Amino acid sequence: MSKNLILVESPSKAKTINKYVGNKYIVEATVGHIKNLPKTKLGIDIENNFKPNLVTIRGKSDIIKKIKSLADKSEKIFIATDPDREGEAIAQDVADILDEKNKEKIHRVLFNEITKNAVIKALQNPQKIDTKLVSSQRARRVMDRIIGYKVSPFLWKAVLDSADNSLSAGRVQSVALRLICEREEEIEKFIPTEYWSITAIFKTETGEEIKAKLYEVDGKQIKIPPKPNMSEEEWNEFLSENFAITNQELAEKILNEIKNVDQFIIADITKKEIKKNPYPPFITSTLQAEASKQLRFRPRRTMMIAQQLYEGVEIGKEGLTGLITYMRTDSTRLSEEILSEARNFIKENFGENYLPEKARLYESKKKNVQDAHEAIRPTSMKYTPEYVKPYLDESQFKLYELIWKRFIASQMESARLETTTINIKANKFLFRASGTSILFDGFLKIYDEQSEDTTEENGNGSRIPLGLYINQALNLEEINSNQHFTKPPPRYTESSLIKELESNGIGRPSTYALIVSTILDRNYVEQVDRKLIPTPLGKKVNAILIKNFPNIFDVGFTAKMEEELDSIAEGEIDYTKVLNDFYIPFSQTLSKVESTLEKVKCDKCGADMEIKIGRYGKFLACTNYPECKNIKSLKELNNDNNNEPQFTGETCPKCGARTVFREGKFGRFIGCEKYPECDYTKVITTGIQCPKCKEGELTTRRTKKGKLFYSCSRYPDCDYATWKLPKSETDVISEEEEFI
Repeated sequence: MSKNLILVESPSKAKTINKYVGNKYIVEATVGHIKNLPKTKLGIDIENNFKPNLVTIRGKSDIIKKIKSLADKSEKIFIATDPDREGEAIAQDVADILDEKNKEKIHRVLFNEITKNAVIKALQNPQKIDTKLVSSQRARRVMDRIIGYKVSPFLWKAVLDSADNSLSAGRVQSVALRLICEREEEIEKFIPTEYWSITAIFKTETGEEIKAKLYEVDGKQIKIPPKPNMSEEEWNEFLSENFAITNQELAEKILNEIKNVDQFIIADITKKEIKKNPYPPFITSTLQAEASKQLRFRPRRTMMIAQQLYEGVEIGKEGLTGLITYMRTDSTRLSEEILSEARNFIKENFGENYLPEKARLYESKKKNVQDAHEAIRPTSMKYTPEYVKPYLDESQFKLYELIWKRFIASQMESARLETTTINIKANKFLFRASGTSILFDGFLKIYDEQSEDTTEENGNGSRIPLGLYINQALNLEEINSNQHFTKPPPRYTESSLIKELESNGIGRPSTYALIVSTILDRNYVEQVDRKLIPTPLGKKVNAILIKNFPNIFDVGFTAKMEEELDSIAEGEIDYTKVLNDFYIPFSQTLSKVESTLEKVKCDKCGADMEIKIGRYGKFLACTNYPECKNIKSLKELNNDNNNEPQFTGETCPKCGARTVFREGKFGRFIGCEKYPECDYTKVITTGIQCPKCKEGELTTRRTKKGKLFYSCSRYPDCDYATWKLPKSETDVISEEEEFI
């Protein structure tokens, strides 16, 4: 008797599904993509409507042979690759390798979650491969390949002083780099503004303390000057409505005046009740951002663990069990079935007062949301964090608990808070203290994105006493002036960069983690104390790309192209039209740029020199070869390096001076600017945990020949070293090209 064949990407996913379908089915894994664009050439027939030339990925021949053999013996073929554009493209690749007689057996099934009910239901309701989604994914790959393949060689020519062979440009990668570099420019140009604050501690007749801040002088609110070096006209206009304490002399003068005030009374007490609504369930970007902030997981690690939870984890006697829904989604939609389960769980475990009148529904604020999936949520209320904890490793449990709490909280009652504001009058001076108390905790009982601390505090960190009343006299116990300086905008973290990309409509759920890891792997950006800082190479690459391709690597243009690629999936725009609209102006710009690029002349025969790649990296060779065999190391042309120190923005913990980036024998590190007087140094790590000792983090180093490798920050106590950063075994080629 012939069986049915189910094809998925991952072996672990295959095992979980096999448990649910029984012996009538054979479940086989493609292990990611089976086809890709060729690595050594463009692989796109631009003249023939941008037709991609997809070739079999090296090492996949045996898998393809096995799939064909199984297909011949099967009654039906169910392609159950992931429920997104990437999965749809893999499904099409699988269909393309099968004989015509087998293509008639093909059915497409989508598993938003890998549970018995979801798998059986999907198999009972098969679909056809969505050719519009496939076209959208193909267009994205083609566009990324063209940009990467055409612009990257230009970079090799432009950045002649780089010994690194991995220089590349990409439609999305380069925009992310641009955002980081522009933020760094803001920080470097920032001029701090001095300002002072005055805080006081008052006591009631019963001895209770109120910590308050000077808020007004002569009816004018104290504010920080909006910018440094204001003109006289701007300054006068600012002071016409505001009051500023900009130096120590003025602060001391005000301090002395306040000390001489005879009476301090409560002039006003304002109480206001506010509602705080729960956060929506996680989508890909918010999960990565929150896991980075709360768990200190890098986006790549978050997605690796989420993939494991989705595909199935061994849960005791139940065996492999999918614990969460599909983790690459930008939809906040939830099924009626899980909403009903969640409401029953909340009622039974927290009480009816924690249950809203009706289920909460969340609408996405973004355009072109891929609403085929649900939000990221647990597959069943049965699998509480406590229930599954014995079966998960520490990282799996932390991420699952975060997803669980966020989902349950999203369906709980709002929190009710009461804010109290107290104004304390002292002649022409007005002090203000404020605090918030919780009347009903609601969803905050299990989850708060900002803080789990529910102590009633004012802005200065002290509790506001109960029983205060208007015209109540207070005693001035203590008063101080404090110097401050305005701070530059913060550097991006992985979390905030992902939020910024998403808010600008750049990238998609399957690409965020790859975008961040790519710019780190290319050595365009380094991570210091979780902050993303552009390297000199990254700054140079960014400057060259913006100067020569200002429109291609523009945030607005990239977002527009994302919308057009999404429109292909909706059937609103034709594949060829989108690529023509992109390629015609792009090719014109590229031709113009290449014609203006300064050529390097051979110092022996005067012919042009061109870049070649040998076993030891890039070098320059004369185009008049073999008549002229002159070659030159790129290091010989490295005469334009900026020798000015690059400051980190941090201070030395040893002597208080600034810290700078330095280059040492084994790579880049942080040191004190006062070296050799101060010998403070700090290793720069990638943020990835050492897979050997689990204590240190991997750092980027160079061999004597300049080749990058990664080793443990605890060396010599731990001798782990690798040429490539460790990646998840479940990683597959994403929507974004290797040039991304």
